[in-house]
Amino acid sequence: MKVKATDIAQMNSASEVIYDALRVAITRGDLAEGETLRQDRIARMFNVSRIPVREALMRLEEQGLVTTQRYRGAVVSALSIEEIREIFEFRALLEPEILRYSVERLSPDRLEQASRSCHLFATETDSSRWGDLNRDFHYSLYQDAGRPYYLQVVKTALGRVERYLRAQLVLTDGMARARQEHAAILAACMERDAETAARLTREHILAAGRSLVDILVRQNEAHATMLTETGAP
Repeated sequence: MKVKATDIAQMNSASEVIYDALRVAITRGDLAEGETLRQDRIARMFNVSRIPVREALMRLEEQGLVTTQRYRGAVVSALSIEEIREIFEFRALLEPEILRYSVERLSPDRLEQASRSCHLFATETDSSRWGDLNRDFHYSLYQDAGRPYYLQVVKTALGRVERYLRAQLVLTDGMARARQEHAAILAACMERDAETAARLTREHILAAGRSLVDILVRQNEAHATMLTETGAP
């Protein structure tokens, strides 16, 4: 199991640390879809009892990242193509609205933070960092909206598809396109043009969703063809 473990036996927030470590491993793809998350093994890795592990897994299940299956226990969730499409459609409805609320309230410090995040994303060569940097850029523009519930829902939705987004960026020209679209969104925010920023954000999310779905459809078709040609069940 590829998870960055820490000895947290003496820490008060053991379940929080375990939750964060597992969440990162899932969203980065270090833990594969369908992989079983055994409580006793995780407890040994972090040098804790099974109680904080159980609490962490329950939180991950609430976020849709883990599913409890009969006879197997907790496993890393998988999303269908239809579920992925729906999440992107939902993000395209909600995130532009958050940005509309936020644009007029963005402080110079927040805009500087967004600019740094945009630059870091654009210049990063390590694909394992792209998901985190993409999230940092968008969140930096949303945080001043004064809508904490909206933002929490967006975090959950983005967390569920982050591992797939990385694949989309790696397997297509998505990174080059994302750089350009991020820069355009940032420029609209700096000009306090809420409508343009919202429109560009919606287009950005929908385009990424279509690109990702196209990849997954082609992969499924290729897999089905391989099974047909080899006669595998």
